[in-house]
Amino acid sequence: MPRPGPRVRLVDVAARAGVSLATASRALAGRDGVSELVADRVRQVSRQLGYVANPYARTLAGGASNSVGLVVHQVDDPYFAEIAGGVIQVAAEHGLLVQICHSGRDPEAELRQLRHLIAQRVGIILVAGSGYTDPQVEAAARAELAEFQHGGGRVAVIGRHALGVDAVLPDNQAGGRALAAHLLDLGHRRIAVAAGTARLTTVADRLAGVSAALAEHGLSLAELPVVHSDFTRDGGRVAAERILRDHPSTTAIIALNDAMAIGVLAALRAHRVAVPARMSVVGFDDVSVAADLAPSLTTVRLPMTDMGRMALTLALKPRSARPRRRATGHALQVRDSTGPAPVD
Repeated sequence: MPRPGPRVRLVDVAARAGVSLATASRALAGRDGVSELVADRVRQVSRQLGYVANPYARTLAGGASNSVGLVVHQVDDPYFAEIAGGVIQVAAEHGLLVQICHSGRDPEAELRQLRHLIAQRVGIILVAGSGYTDPQVEAAARAELAEFQHGGGRVAVIGRHALGVDAVLPDNQAGGRALAAHLLDLGHRRIAVAAGTARLTTVADRLAGVSAALAEHGLSLAELPVVHSDFTRDGGRVAAERILRDHPSTTAIIALNDAMAIGVLAALRAHRVAVPARMSVVGFDDVSVAADLAPSLTTVRLPMTDMGRMALTLALKPRSARPRRRATGHALQVRDSTGPAPVD
């Protein structure tokens, strides 16, 4: 009997046996709907070719191609809500359904969600949210998605560097640079950063942008308080409390996403710290509520709805030999939460 080889696919078995892909899948899985004569022929061809069953291909052949699985870090974060809105728009244009999963920025939970979506027979998987600075942390997810694609599935991601698939990449470094430059131009030098956890690539990239702007003014990120906390509203509140306690002379806080910025503003309001007269605050993303806050939030705008549209559009294209990359661009939105550095 020929030795099994990775080049033999279920579609090859189906073609040799003269049956459809779905029939070949049902025959090899032992499911109803295939005559015993046809099932025997498919199994015989399978043995002759040395076919080894691929669970991903079997799943897709079983009928799933009209659904999209979207994995996000946090479903109640407006950033991901707006991305999901873009995905849903394109899905509706193509008659597709969208299933949304929540990973909580936990690589193990993300892996479980990916496997769940594959078991649910989705035809497309999208992953939105920061990757991890240690590529080994997401090695299992990378392998899972590669096998899913090998079996005929399609994948695209938003904000991920190391998964080896089509990607929409937010302008994180340039945006961080723009935020820091804005504060420096206003005369701020005692700046603190409310950052998400250090293992996130989004945090590392945005900090790199802040560092670049500081260097242009002869300053160093190492001289600034950088407080790492959860990349959430509550994390922003915690970071602001630490900054007020440990670095009371701070005149500006850079929050590395808008959710954290909202938490920072809440903490400052609780401590009766005037914004921007005493403390300037900036965020990142420009979620839909940023302009409606009091004070309205200075932030970097990312085209989040378009990012969702771009990701699904990429996934719907024929797969390319090399992963495609799409940059998002960014725009600084100056609002009421920033002003000149206070005079001592």
